[in-house]
Amino acid sequence: MTLRIHSHLIIALASIGFSAASMAQMDHSNHAAMAAKPASVAANSALEEAVVKKIDKPAGKVALAHGAQSNGMPAMTMVYHVKDAAWLDKLQVGQKIRFATDPADGGMTVTRFELVK
Repeated sequence: MTLRIHSHLIIALASIGFSAASMAQMDHSNHAAMAAKPASVAANSALEEAVVKKIDKPAGKVALAHGAQSNGMPAMTMVYHVKDAAWLDKLQVGQKIRFATDPADGGMTVTRFELVK
């Protein structure tokens, strides 16, 4: 019985060791790449295309359905804060826009946009 307990303990400890070793070998350097960009780079980021799905003026948020983005985010509908709540007065549900987000907050704030005609 004790041999069985010891063998389970050895297997558990070995798997923890293997997991730690494999994690140490993984390259995680790109995880913070978006947040590490200076504001000037964020301001010059490519604009992504989207369709306005919902506008929440009291909360200062807009729901956008966007395609796959250049930062690797797949196509989806997301809710974003807007840098200036007055921008929400210029938007309409169903309208196509191009927008950029602030990488410093994980891309959750629209920092600029333009209407698509």
